[in-house]
Amino acid sequence: MTTTVIIENNNFLFYENELNSIKKKGLFRERKILNKNLIDLASNDYLNISQNKKIFEQTVSELRETGEFSPKASMFVNGYHEIHSRFETNLSYLNSFEKAIVFGSGFLANFGIIEALVRNGDFLCMDSEYHASGVVATKNLKTEQFAFFEHNSAQDLDECLAKKISQKSRKIVAVEGIYSMSGDILNREIFEIANNYNAILIVDEAHSFGVIGENLLGVFDFYNIKPRPNHIKMGTLGKAVGSYGAYILASQHLIEYLENRTKSIIYSTALSIFDTLFAHNSINYIYENREQIKTKSINIKKMFADEVGIKKDGLIFPIEIGDSKRVLEIKKVLESNGFIIGAIRPPTVERAILRIIGRHGISDKDLKNFIYILKGLI
Repeated sequence: MTTTVIIENNNFLFYENELNSIKKKGLFRERKILNKNLIDLASNDYLNISQNKKIFEQTVSELRETGEFSPKASMFVNGYHEIHSRFETNLSYLNSFEKAIVFGSGFLANFGIIEALVRNGDFLCMDSEYHASGVVATKNLKTEQFAFFEHNSAQDLDECLAKKISQKSRKIVAVEGIYSMSGDILNREIFEIANNYNAILIVDEAHSFGVIGENLLGVFDFYNIKPRPNHIKMGTLGKAVGSYGAYILASQHLIEYLENRTKSIIYSTALSIFDTLFAHNSINYIYENREQIKTKSINIKKMFADEVGIKKDGLIFPIEIGDSKRVLEIKKVLESNGFIIGAIRPPTVERAILRIIGRHGISDKDLKNFIYILKGLI
């Protein structure tokens, strides 16, 4: 005999109340298909390389010659391809680090490195505006293993490290080259503080690589800092590079340690070889055309400084609005005029902001028109 279990309808709506609360606060998120007719000032494709057909065709042609199109397995089984190896060698050489390793995404790299490096007895000091991927990794740590220091404050970092100084424990600092929401560039003094304590310094260059520096290599390049054994550079391939994935650069022994301890690479399929090869060709393109790229970026930054009063070293131009519903209203008006920007709300940021990206590939005429409309809304 079959027993029929009757469940009241509301049992299926486990999170309905929470969703309604999110909507009332103006914090509801939803995915939308890309509208190709809108002028893009929202994405992190800073140099418009995602639209570079020459790099795409070059990559397809080279990949076709290899006869392989997928890594098929973890890098520690048989998924480590010659394309990965060549790319890592090139990255190490350009950035003056000993060794590199690629990851499936920036989130995997950031999460994986925090989890792998902070062992029992170690202490992590993380910038209060560090990316969510690193913050999530701290959830696996004991409360006595980490602390957040005041955003970009060398003094507060000094105090953070001094509290836990010990001959036996390792000290680790996590910062960003350019912060993804505020657009702030890393305080140079933080390098000196980390060195003074012989702390391992992780610099997330996701939003600075390809955007700043004499050779467009990021904040190390911008400040002309030669990598030291305690330095680790993390970068993503899905922003200025126009591809997908991530990498970590460090001393040889640190990379070898990560190879043996980082779950997010040990237990995941290797990075797509198409994305790796595209990134390799893209980075070569950036380096070879760096003077032209720098000139374009300077012009964009000058326009935002002169017309909107926002002075930034990178290409992220945030405007604090404070009201979550209002940022959505402004975004909607701009979309009706043919432009798309980011409307960033809590909990991603403390107070709602308009996040505007000064992307290459946008004509001066369109950018001036955008700024004219924007100024009437803020």
